Amino acid sequence: MDLQLSGKCALVTGGTKGIGRAIVEALSDDGCNIALCARNADEVTAAVEAISAKGVKCFGKAVDVTDGDAFKGFIDEAAGELGGLDVFVSNVAGGNAPGVEGWRNQFEGNVVAAVNGVEAATPHLEKSDSGSIIFISTTAALEKFMNAGPYNATKAALLQYSGALAHELAPKGIRVNSVSPGPIFIEGGSWDMIKQNMAALYDSTVAQIPLGRMGTADEVAVQVAVLASPRGGFTSGTNVVIDGSMTQRIQF
Repeated sequence: MDLQLSGKCALVTGGTKGIGRAIVEALSDDGCNIALCARNADEVTAAVEAISAKGVKCFGKAVDVTDGDAFKGFIDEAAGELGGLDVFVSNVAGGNAPGVEGWRNQFEGNVVAAVNGVEAATPHLEKSDSGSIIFISTTAALEKFMNAGPYNATKAALLQYSGALAHELAPKGIRVNSVSPGPIFIEGGSWDMIKQNMAALYDSTVAQIPLGRMGTADEVAVQVAVLASPRGGFTSGTNVVIDGSMTQRIQF
């Protein structure tokens, strides 16, 4: 199916590795021009070179999304470099730290950064005929997982923000959706580290997934591409759960 993304322009935060990189690959494979940011300048440069080699425009910069001014400046600069903005994917998550500082870091990285991104991207998305915002959350926001920590709680706040924002931006022609992955195995990622160092936790988590395995970043990216696509033009205010039926709640 042609997702009608050719020539569209998307910005993805945390776009050099993991789920963010898979999203960048999926969108650019369909002809979408890409802007991406991450904190590591060398990784940004390598990603821009690889994506540009596909024949699409690609602009990248080393940016910490918790630096509000720098992040907003990057979004404006990216829209200028690409010639507009049709899709904004808020993917990057806040850093970890113990205690109250961890809660502050996660709130800044998961919620405040998303709000700053939306505020900067919206004027550009309003000019698009298929404006789309997609937030990457987690199934840990839907049900208790591991502990009562800041990552789960702030990602849940992101879902509420996403749903309410969908109603506010719809009259401007901008759709807003979220994607909540369950455990996703990425080589060199957190679940890879857990598999190597905490095998019992890894095995017990896989045992909770009815499909019998963890998901892949590519499986998440495909869903993001569909939501970003004009083909999904009537889908807004939705949270897509990608977890192999791990969560127990019945969705209505």
